[in-house]
Amino acid sequence: MVKQQVHPFLMFEGKAEEAINLYQSVFSDVDIPFIERYGSEVEGMEGKILRAVIVIKGQEIMCMDSFIQHDFSFTPSMSLFVTCDDEQELQDVFTKFSQEGEIRMPIDNHGFSKQFGWVEDKFGVNWQLNVE
Repeated sequence: MVKQQVHPFLMFEGKAEEAINLYQSVFSDVDIPFIERYGSEVEGMEGKILRAVIVIKGQEIMCMDSFIQHDFSFTPSMSLFVTCDDEQELQDVFTKFSQEGEIRMPIDNHGFSKQFGWVEDKFGVNWQLNVE
């Protein structure tokens, strides 16, 4: 197996663990091989995620909670494209992410795909969901 050299990296502001828990509840095949937490060295961050790797459908995604407040967050122009196993999985994932999230494109036949939907989860992460 080739070691993955490029990883999507999601930077949260105190909500990384909540996001990971959501992703575990949404996808059936999530693994969390690594989590490192802040200690007391950064005020207000103790127990938050310093670095984590989650694996969704074989794709490693890195994430963290930033201790620095930024003037930016996630943008829809960067999204995670997921090929779902079937239409039921697409519907289930889309429904869960759209709760407290935002629908960018409803599930439909958009010409390029018979079943495709685009949704932003409640953390601002965008997911393009497709069935081949």
